[in-house]
Amino acid sequence: MEISDKLLCLFSAEVSVDDDNYVVEIPRREVETGDIDPGDTYRVALISRDVEEDSDDGESTGAPPEPQPPVEIGETRYVEIEDIGKQGDGIARVERGYVIIVPGAEVGERVKVEVTEVKSNFAVGEVIEESF
Repeated sequence: MEISDKLLCLFSAEVSVDDDNYVVEIPRREVETGDIDPGDTYRVALISRDVEEDSDDGESTGAPPEPQPPVEIGETRYVEIEDIGKQGDGIARVERGYVIIVPGAEVGERVKVEVTEVKSNFAVGEVIEESF
C-alpha cells in the first residue's frame, strides 16, 4: 500500500452512530499538537482490518500499536522547509507527513538537519548545513 507524503496523522478509531450520522472521533492529541485544526476540512481514508474474535489464549489483542516516528534522535536528514509554524519555526515533512520543526529556517530553504528531539507526531531538528 502506498502512503502519501501529505499524510498529517494516523490513528485507529471506531465508527459510531449518532442519529443519522456516522462519526469517527479524532484523538485530542492530533488537534493539540497542531496537526489538524477544528473547523477545517480534511480527506479521511479508512483502512479495513480483520478483527480476531478470539485469540489462542482467550484474550483480546486490543488496538494495534501506533506507528513509530520515521526519524531517530541524532539522525541527519536533508529536508525542504514547506511552511512556517505558528511560533515562526520552519516546518518540513518527511515520510507519512511526519513533521520536523526546524527553528530559524525559512520557507523554500533546503537544509541538512540533525534530529534533536522526537515525539510521536513531530520531531525537532537543528540546521547543520544550509542550502544543500
